[in-house]
Amino acid sequence: MVMMSAVDREMSDDEFTRIGRLVQFLPAFEGFDEDHLVLVGHECAAQLAAPEGLDIVLEIVREALPERLHETAYALAVEIAAADQRIRNEEIRLLQLLRDRLGLDKLTCAAIERGALARFRK
Repeated sequence: MVMMSAVDREMSDDEFTRIGRLVQFLPAFEGFDEDHLVLVGHECAAQLAAPEGLDIVLEIVREALPERLHETAYALAVEIAAADQRIRNEEIRLLQLLRDRLGLDKLTCAAIERGALARFRK
């Protein structure tokens, strides 16, 4: 989620607030210390700024997550991308890279994306 928020080089308050809310109630974050969220955000942003940082962070995500959470990770990235009701080219590209790195099929990802669009539609 932090990677998606930082990909356009500006972590908006809306995105960071949404990340905090999701961490508070989603079962995937059970046991995660919310006080570490800011530190994780800064570490992720620093890694992304490093040479080949995006590729390294994508690999860290793939290695750290059990396969059963790959779709969840993609869904959360989509959720953050859609938070400001605009999905930028950088965000689309990151979603493609994440999908490929996690080995997710396009149909599953399209369903996840469609659900996010439906949730944010006015």
